[in-house]
Amino acid sequence: MPNPTAAMLVIGDEILSGRTRDANMHYLAGQLTETGIDLKEVRVVSDDRDAIVAAVQGLARAFTHVFTSGGIGPTHDDITADCIAAAFDTPIDVRADARAILQAHYDKAGQELNTARLRMARIPDGATLIDNPVSAAPGFILQNVHVMAGVPAIFQAMVASVLPTLTGGAPLLSRSLRVVRGEGDIAGPLGDFAARHPDLSVGSYPFQKDGIYGSNVVVRGSDALVLDAAMDELAGLFAA
Repeated sequence: MPNPTAAMLVIGDEILSGRTRDANMHYLAGQLTETGIDLKEVRVVSDDRDAIVAAVQGLARAFTHVFTSGGIGPTHDDITADCIAAAFDTPIDVRADARAILQAHYDKAGQELNTARLRMARIPDGATLIDNPVSAAPGFILQNVHVMAGVPAIFQAMVASVLPTLTGGAPLLSRSLRVVRGEGDIAGPLGDFAARHPDLSVGSYPFQKDGIYGSNVVVRGSDALVLDAAMDELAGLFAA
């Protein structure tokens, strides 16, 4: 039975402008791999309502799970929650349970739950809250879309809350072989090897160091015995 699939939607002008380097995709990919959920696509969109709505609708139809990061803070450009509600034609407003979480957090900090902060309690109808042990403001899940913060520490905490609730498949295992030959030399036999192992993913990642050309050949699969046997074959194929 094939693994569940996933897509990630990274939201924010700061990512597209180069001002902020996204770390969340790398983290999510690793966590999903361990869980047995195959990350198939990652998109980055600006803080534009129509772009976010269209991306959410398309990805939600195509994959088992969608994970979003960014745009759920207190400022005017944090529009993700409203866009998710629009994507599913669902009302959105301040929700009592989310408000209570924020009220307790800011009371403890001796700060006011002002209008800006209250925006983080706006949750689409029917959504389930995602716990945020870092800064309290919750994410949420609506249908198959998991809406999370863009700040890496908060994103990671939310992923830790969500993943145990999802059904995964077989974790994807990975093996690597360093071959000190140029890709032009190994391309033919490597292509034949890949054709003989259609159930495995075979990739070549070239390197150049101190005048030496080579490639790290990475083979991925879900069956450890099959993977190990394939790596033995690969090592013999490129033995000096």
